[in-house]
Amino acid sequence: MDVAPWDEAIVRMRAALGRLETALEKRLRQDAQRADAEQEFHIMQDDRARLAVDLDGALADNRALSQANSAAGKALERAARAIESVLAHAGAEAE
Repeated sequence: MDVAPWDEAIVRMRAALGRLETALEKRLRQDAQRADAEQEFHIMQDDRARLAVDLDGALADNRALSQANSAAGKALERAARAIESVLAHAGAEAE
């Protein structure tokens, strides 16, 4: 009769150890997933920083192209006015 209580205690202890091992495995998987998520987050932050630099460069290029376009438009307007003036002057002399 003295053996039965020890056997029951051993069975309960083995069950408790089994639950502890299961909980530990679950925790280790969660820690690994968290580490993966943190690594992915850092990768995303690096990508975001790189994209921000690329965007700044693209915006600067866009501003430069816009200014060049404006300057070219003004130069074309001046050239058109000069051509019109020459043609008007040549037409006046031909009359």
